[in-house]
Formats: sequence, C-alpha cells, structure tokens
Amino acid sequence: MIVGVDEVGRGCWFGPVFAGAVCLTPKAVKALCDLVLTDSKALSPKRRAALVPEIEARATYWSLGQGSAGEVDSCGIRVATELAMLRALQRLPKTPEMVLVDGVLPLRLWSGAQRTIVRGDSKEASIAAASVLAKEARDALIRRMALRFPGYGLERHAGYGTARHRAALLELGPTPMHLHSFLTKVFSAS
Repeated sequence: MIVGVDEVGRGCWFGPVFAGAVCLTPKAVKALCDLVLTDSKALSPKRRAALVPEIEARATYWSLGQGSAGEVDSCGIRVATELAMLRALQRLPKTPEMVLVDGVLPLRLWSGAQRTIVRGDSKEASIAAASVLAKEARDALIRRMALRFPGYGLERHAGYGTARHRAALLELGPTPMHLHSFLTKVFSAS
C-alpha cells in the first residue's frame, strides 16, 4: 500500500494547515489522470471541486489531518505541517507500506518507509489527489469561518496574505485563528 501525502495552507496568515493522504490503484491513477488530475494549485476552483468526488470514489483509502493555528504558533510551521500529515496517515484504515511525501523534507514523525519527491504533486497522482482533497477541505472550512470572522475577506483569499487581508488586520486586529507568528511583518510594516 503506497500512500501520497501533501499539505496546503502552509503560507496562510489564517487558519489551520491541512494534509491529505491518498492510496490509489493503477486503474484509479489512469482514470484520474484522464480527468486531468494534477497539483491543486494548477487547477481552477471549479475543476478541483469536480475532482473531489472522483478521487473519493476511486481511492482505495483517503483521509485528512490538520495542524492548528495554535500549533503553528507554538511549534512552528514545519512541525504543524508534519502533525497534519501524521494525523492524515494515522486516520487511514491500514498502515502504508510506503509514504510518498511532496517536497524535499522527510516526514520526521513517520517511522515507516517514505520517499520525498520534489514537485510530487505534479508527478505522482496519489500526492496530487491528496493535494486536491486537502485544498478543497481547507477552503470549505475557511469559507465557513468567514461567517464567524467577517470583514477579513477570508471567503476570497482563503486566509492567504493579500492587500485586503493586511488592511483588515490593521483595521480589525488578528483573530484567535490568525497565525500570530506570521503576522509580525504585517504589523512591523505599518
């Protein structure tokens, strides 16, 4: 059982980081590649949303994990990202024989076999699928949180650093869901 893992939200100013873990058969890989599965950042929101039910239906297993804003601030972004990936892997019904990790850094918290793949989300279908599921789940959560924290434009930028987000932070101040460790430059530049 080979599982691809990827994270989203690493550069955001607001909200948790998410990770997806996906196991695909060769048949599922072909079907999803025929549907133009690739890195979530290279897909339109409409295309990503359309791929979610296809991935969920074709994956042997899939799961999601989160690293909270508090964990980012207390432990750092790398640890919070690794916790999200570990939690996604732990939620699978079976332990993977091999984990394919997007990027250059190994998943230090994982004791099993793993391989890092630079730009893996555009090279390995299981990593791309994990990227899509994580991105869509995180964006949906941020849209719901935009109702709780109006005025920041979260529904538009999903918590990433934009001019509008910066202006809202300067006017309204940060929420408990903001990554305070990431905001020092926002406030020092004002």
